[in-house]
Amino acid sequence: MIVRNILVSGASGIVGYGILRSLGKTGGQFRLVGTTIYEDSVAEGFCDVFEKAPLTNDEKYIPWLLTIIGKHKVDLLIPGIEADMYKWVEHVAEIENHGAKVLLNTRELIELCKDKWLFYEKLNSFKTPYAIESLLKPNFDILSDKFGLPFLLKPRRGFGSKGIVRVGDQDEFEKHRDAVGVTLMAQPIVGTDEEEYTTSAFCDGRGGFFAFMTLKRRLSKEGFTEKAEVVDLVGIQEALDVLCEIFKPLGPTNFQFRKHNGILKLLEINPRVSSSTSIRAAFGYNECQMSVDYFIEGKKPTQPLISHGRAVRYIEDFIFFDNPKVV
Repeated sequence: MIVRNILVSGASGIVGYGILRSLGKTGGQFRLVGTTIYEDSVAEGFCDVFEKAPLTNDEKYIPWLLTIIGKHKVDLLIPGIEADMYKWVEHVAEIENHGAKVLLNTRELIELCKDKWLFYEKLNSFKTPYAIESLLKPNFDILSDKFGLPFLLKPRRGFGSKGIVRVGDQDEFEKHRDAVGVTLMAQPIVGTDEEEYTTSAFCDGRGGFFAFMTLKRRLSKEGFTEKAEVVDLVGIQEALDVLCEIFKPLGPTNFQFRKHNGILKLLEINPRVSSSTSIRAAFGYNECQMSVDYFIEGKKPTQPLISHGRAVRYIEDFIFFDNPKVV
């Protein structure tokens, strides 16, 4: 059996160690290299080799990364944080010249998803039912007439639910008016917290997809999935058909929806492995394993048999002994 060396960045975070845990389920097929800027994180508990990384925006970062690729003969890099995804897409040629593949979506989609307004404009141009109407007008009367009260001001850049403002009156709006159109965009509130879904699809880059899985979820205060239930969501295959044809994503791609008056509305696309990856792997959908098979071995994914059930995230202790007991 060939053992592949897989580097996972941001290994101290929920996405990073979720990727490591998912790959760890495969029975020794991988030698896992975890990287993070933190020396005292949980990352070492889920990888075979730990490397402390410089900040992604440090001028020394790329030379350091290339050194680590050579040192550990890395076959595939998987980003566990968005900053690394954005940095790596600018240096793909250098990384691949050092012998490693990079798990990245298309450059076009990564760039488009940086700005939710530009993303909305493209989606809306196709007149699909999945777009949530959005405006950049810094005018309370126009927005409240159009969207009702309360409505949302959402950061054009960012992820999860971070930075979203719920506007219930003009006083609240005035606190943020100057940012509307610049860093914030306005949207109506669609659906409820009880009708929020996250779907991961493994996409072929040509407008189709090989496999997918949907979770009904509840978010934590940090914007990550806290509770989830495996569901068969009505209309999801049709939605993926349309959205994949428009955006042509490649590899693991996360689609977030709310159901509003019986219609699926797209909150956003994350062009990467998301924070629910370890939950999906536990139910039989291991997109990280699929990624190694596809991007290194050239093996196309097939729709796996997915178990049904629910998942709850909780705080757990991971103990590192100074002097491990010898059994």
